[in-house]
Amino acid sequence: MTVTQSASETGFRQRADKLHPAALKDAARELVGRGGRMQMVYAWYPEPSRIELRYVGTVPGQVPFAVWRCEPDGPVPSLAAVAPLLSWYEREVTDLFGLEFSEHPQPQRLVLHDSAIVPRPPFDPDYPTGVEIRAQNQQSIPEIAGVNGDVQLLPFGPIRADVLESAEFLFFYIGEAILHYQPRLFYKHRGMEKRFEGLTPERAVVLAERVSGVGSVAHALAYCQAIEAAADCVVPPRARFLRVLLAEMERLYNHLYYLGHLCHTTTLKVGEAQGKLLAERAKQLNARLTGSRFLRSILTLGGLRRDLSPKGWLGGELESLRESYAVYARHLETTDSHLDRLITTGKLDPKVAFDQGATGPVDRASGLDRDLRRDHPYAAYGELPVNVAVRTEGDAHARAQVRMDEIDASIALMQRALLLLPDGPIKSECKIVPGSDGLGWSESPRGTLFYAVHFDQTGRLARVKIKSPSFSNWRAFPFTVHETNMMDYAINEASFGLTIAGCDR
Repeated sequence: MTVTQSASETGFRQRADKLHPAALKDAARELVGRGGRMQMVYAWYPEPSRIELRYVGTVPGQVPFAVWRCEPDGPVPSLAAVAPLLSWYEREVTDLFGLEFSEHPQPQRLVLHDSAIVPRPPFDPDYPTGVEIRAQNQQSIPEIAGVNGDVQLLPFGPIRADVLESAEFLFFYIGEAILHYQPRLFYKHRGMEKRFEGLTPERAVVLAERVSGVGSVAHALAYCQAIEAAADCVVPPRARFLRVLLAEMERLYNHLYYLGHLCHTTTLKVGEAQGKLLAERAKQLNARLTGSRFLRSILTLGGLRRDLSPKGWLGGELESLRESYAVYARHLETTDSHLDRLITTGKLDPKVAFDQGATGPVDRASGLDRDLRRDHPYAAYGELPVNVAVRTEGDAHARAQVRMDEIDASIALMQRALLLLPDGPIKSECKIVPGSDGLGWSESPRGTLFYAVHFDQTGRLARVKIKSPSFSNWRAFPFTVHETNMMDYAINEASFGLTIAGCDR
């Protein structure tokens, strides 16, 4: 493996091993056999007539990521049988780039619905300018082998009540029993990766912040670190510590809102109100510190746009919030009506979690002890104690407990960061090298988030790939729905903390 760490300590320049398509399966088997895990595969065009695949994987105890590149001259062997989580990534590449994967177990469209009419794959350099993707009026309903006349079909969505994001869920059921469940996502696919093309790296920070509204810091941080890795840019110590503070403040309000929303699904109305009130208090702290409730317009290439002044007040406010949260958490964990709906609901087997790519609190609730902050430190996480919460039950209660533990750990980590926060500059200049590339990452509130960036010869972005945690967790989620019941569905979905915007991009 020839991937080297950049001096920024926030990402890696992608000096990838070149593999022939015929060698991919053996390489993947060897990586998985060592306890490693594939993270993603994506495609890009180094030249208009030349397509390249990039594979990213992790190996326990190895800080650099395994990165391979492959230049196909025809269909590429699918790795879904070796690493099932790559199935969706391969289907995405087929939809958007037109590259086929041989022996794929699910060759159906994913991002482009079967009703979409496209003149060429959307990322094809020859895609006609100004031509929109059109859709036929109807989509086909999948046939499920072995079902009989007693089985009913409920297509729920894509327009749903309240302010829920657009998605269609197909339930095959008898009475209250769900025999099979299939989510149809990507109704609001915004082509965010395509929107990065041709932008200057500075301008694209604003776009990264808006890929997923509740993950603005995580997305901007992973993106900036990918750019900094490509530019070999060293971020000043004060900026690195403040980046940790911002990332943990984002984790805090996300987890508090999660607990309130989970109470909504179990009809614990007082718990819902209290959880969302605590989330509101956290957002008000965000606004007081940065001017933005969602912590936007602070991160930039090389550090921060402007300095922040958290000392003298933020530590006390966090402690006050922690005390209120501790009372709330005790009430949640002693309310039988709430616990009865969570315990044993939506169990995710550890092997399924690993194989299908579950990440963040979801896989840690199934016993998978993985966290990028500790395993692949970035920003100032390598200088701070990162306590990783793990549960083994794999049910909705375990997923809630992981987030509850992470709230305490996050506040403790922020207090430590405030104590050690150094003085000094908050930004370094990043000089982009034309034709360079880089890989950046962050452990978002929902799990692992990767940005891979490639520059053209003018120093503008040629390709940006986003590996989002919800894209991974939506793939694992259906395995917890099959053979369950309708009454538990909303609780199970809420316990995963999924976003559709983060998945669809």
